[in-house]
Order: sequence, then structure tokens, then C-alpha cells
Amino acid sequence: MTKHVAVLMGGWSVEREVSLNTGDGCARALESVGYRVTRIDVQRDIADVLDRLRPDVAFNALHGRYGEDGTIQGLLEILRIPYTHSGVLASALALRKDRAKTVVAAAGVPVARGVTLSRFEAAKKHPLPPPYVLKPINEGSSVGVIIVKKGREHPPQEVAREDWPCGDMLLAESFVAGRELTCAIMGDRSLGVTEIRAATGEFYDYDAKYTKGGSIHICPAQILPKIYQQIEECALTAHQAIGCRGVSRSDFRYDDESDTLVWLEVNTQPGMTETSLVPELAAHAGLNFGELVKWMVEDASLDR
Repeated sequence: MTKHVAVLMGGWSVEREVSLNTGDGCARALESVGYRVTRIDVQRDIADVLDRLRPDVAFNALHGRYGEDGTIQGLLEILRIPYTHSGVLASALALRKDRAKTVVAAAGVPVARGVTLSRFEAAKKHPLPPPYVLKPINEGSSVGVIIVKKGREHPPQEVAREDWPCGDMLLAESFVAGRELTCAIMGDRSLGVTEIRAATGEFYDYDAKYTKGGSIHICPAQILPKIYQQIEECALTAHQAIGCRGVSRSDFRYDDESDTLVWLEVNTQPGMTETSLVPELAAHAGLNFGELVKWMVEDASLDR
């Protein structure tokens, strides 16, 4: 019997549009390899929708809060619908960037110096000597990330505005110059390392990530073999330390001049759009998009 897959996408986080693109791309790929697919734009009635539909598998294509933080995973556990990607605990931990750093650092992975503080504190005084990076503790896709450059006299004031959309708590991290690198993990193996460069500007921000031509991907990354291998090992260690399942993607910075490598975060729901990194790395490892999403569906389970 043909397996019925419900692709969960959209939702109401600030990453809604990216999730819709991810979900549509994954749904089309799943149909191309023979699954019966139902697309669901997730709203607050998602429990009722899934209970009526009773799919064989939920393919989680949600991004950000409620889809990536353990919330939807807990609901799927209650409904006993097997699902893709990481489980409740790993999802919740990974999206709390400060706490994920603590766990990953304890496992021996190098991380940047950092401090957690409220957005109002961050607007009053520099939490670290510039240059540093301010980021929301529980958003993805570089949403709300601010680079505070060396020599800047006053801290960023936008984080204290009433219309700030990214939560009250921020993570400040020392800025590490150099290359932006990422490594995808599938199960218990690395799919390789990509270097990412913004096509314009100096920061791989939301627009660079999701606009065609916004970024340049060098796959595989042209770095020393020992650094390439170290990144793969660190990504797998982070994946395992946090308890990730299925596919994840870890981001790094590497400074050639000082030979400094730091782990930044793990994405338990990495983007799967036409400009996304994981499908590209999978292709480098010999898997086309259809084979990748089929593996994810067959890997789906409960109690993850």
C-alpha cells in the first residue's frame, strides 16, 4: 500500500514563507518517488486536522518556533503519528541556542564566547567588547541577527523597540572573522562541508539565504583536509550530543589567520528550498532530492 505522507508547512512563525517553500519542494519530491502526499498549512487547529487525516508519516517542514522547538513534535507523539527530523527534547534544546552551546561545548566542540541577556540590557550597554554578534535565542534563518562592529560606540537600539518581533532574550557572541561553513548530518554520517559567501555585503543573512543568487555555495568547501575533517567530526558530535535524529545541519566559522574554528548552532529543521544547503550537500554525497526525502520518510518514527 502506498504510504500517505502529510507535509507540515507554513505555521505562524517569522519563518513562515521559508517553510512554505520548503514544504512545497519536499511535497513535489515525495510525489515524484511515489508517496501519496497531503500538504497542510499548519494553523492552530492542527491537532484536529491530523486526527481526522491520520497519515502514515508527518514530514515536518516547519521552521522556527512551534515547528522546530519541540511543540509540534510533542503533539505528534500524543497523536502517535511517526514524524521526520528530531524529537521533542532535541528540537527544544537545539532552538535554545545558548543552552545548546553549553551541551555541545561539554562534548568537546569549540564554541564562541557568549552571554545571554535581555534585549533591554543589550540596548543599554555592550555585553561584550565589539565586535560581537547579537542573535535571538530561539529563531532560525538569521532572523534578528545583528553584527556590532569594532569601534561602535553605542549598542544597537532596535532591539528595545516595541515592535521587535524576535523575543525578549538574546545571545551575544564574540565575532569570529573568516569563513562561514556548514556541514549536514544524515543519520550517523556526514554529507560534507560547504562554504557560504554572501553574493553582496558581508553577512549571510535571511535575504542571502533565500533569494536566488543571494549567496555563493562552494561545495565541497576548499579548506585544508584536516579542518574539513574536524568540521565533519564536530557536526556529528553536536548532532549526537543534542540528541538529533534524521537530518541536521551545523554552522561554523573558521578564521584561517588564527586557525580558529567555532561551532555556532545546529539546525534540526534545515531549509529544503531550491537554494538550500542540505539538498546540495546530499547531491555531493550521491543522493538526489527524491532519494533524500525518501530516506527521511523511511527514517520517520516516534519517541525520537
